[in-house]
Formats: sequence, structure tokens, C-alpha cells
Amino acid sequence: MSLAIFDLDNTLLSLDSDHAWGEFLLEQGAVDPVAYKEANDRFMADYEAGTLDMAEFLAVALRPLAENSPEQLAAWHQQFMASKIEPHILPRGEELIARHRARGDVLLIITATNRFITGPIAERLGVDDLIAVEPEKVDGRYTGRVSGVPSYREGKVTRLEQWLEGRELSLDDAWFYSDSHNDLPLLERVDHPVAVDPDETLRRTAEARDWRIISLRD
Repeated sequence: MSLAIFDLDNTLLSLDSDHAWGEFLLEQGAVDPVAYKEANDRFMADYEAGTLDMAEFLAVALRPLAENSPEQLAAWHQQFMASKIEPHILPRGEELIARHRARGDVLLIITATNRFITGPIAERLGVDDLIAVEPEKVDGRYTGRVSGVPSYREGKVTRLEQWLEGRELSLDDAWFYSDSHNDLPLLERVDHPVAVDPDETLRRTAEARDWRIISLRD
């Protein structure tokens, strides 16, 4: 039994769910139409460049969770899943998950996007285990702060090591599928790193190290 780890955004999905959630909030008129759009696009560019200030990003990204009721957030997320996520779930990604499930592998999604956004997506994909950025909650409401180590870059390794504690699992013979050079710290830790529709930096690294490169897109 091996561990099969999947990045989510632009790997199993053909979009970035964090950025898409920001666009959805803009469409709902829930955030400042100028300042939030500028920040949402800038953070996306910084992520792609590998220069994202995660603390600055989370301060902005988690604020709408704190400013709205759980009921409003739940209603929005249902709309978000239907309009933004469902059309971007990659069938070949679902087939890849199914192949690992058939092998008896333990399935895990690990993402730098927060659990509010990604929890229902992991559930839709049939993956029970999820490591994500954890928005802090107090008395049933989000505070706008993050709890614990954000699962971003080296933080994914830290969070995965924490998750493995007390489980009869290890990274021996583990797989990790990702599109992003931001995930190199974890890709370097597994026996089977796979670059999925990779960005140029990851593609060059994968080619140089003879890692497998695949596409899950048509």
C-alpha cells in the first residue's frame, strides 16, 4: 500500500480554485471591485513566479470568510462549486485517482488553497484525506486568521510529516502529482514525482531529473 498525493489546482482541476473563488466573490459584489481584483490577480502572478508572500496573501484571502456569516458562505460555495469548479474537474484526473484507488493506495490531496474552498472539492473527487491551509474558527465563525503552518512550498512537507505521525504510512514508494515549481520541496521527497501539465520551471527540472511528465488535459 503506497501513498498517492495529489496537488489540486491546475493538476486535478484545470484552474486555480483560490483565484477562481476571488473572481466569484467579485461577481457577487462581496468585495471591493477594484482593490480586491488587483490583489487577486497580483497574488496569482506572484504565486506563478514563486514570490508569493503567503502571510500577505492570507490576510486578504481569508478576510471575506470573517466578514460573512456561515450561512452566506455555504450558499456561495454551493454556487461556486456548480459554476466555477464542476466545469473544470478533469476527467483524466478522476481516472488517475481511480487507478490509484484500485491499486489500494491511500489517497491524499495537499493544497496551498484553504480548506473552506477545497474541502467540498476533495469530497466531490472522492478523496477523504486533505491537507490544506486551515482558516481559524472561533465559535463557529472564521476569524480571518490562519491556524497552524500554511501548506505552501516547504510548508507542504511540514504538514505532510505532521499528518503521517501516528499513521502506518511513510513516503516510501509514495507518488506526488503537481503542476507547480512551488511544489519542488515535496516532489523531491517522494519516490515517484510526477509533473502534471507543468509550468516551465517545473518542466525544466523534471526533464533534467528524468521525472515523469504527463498531461491530464485534452
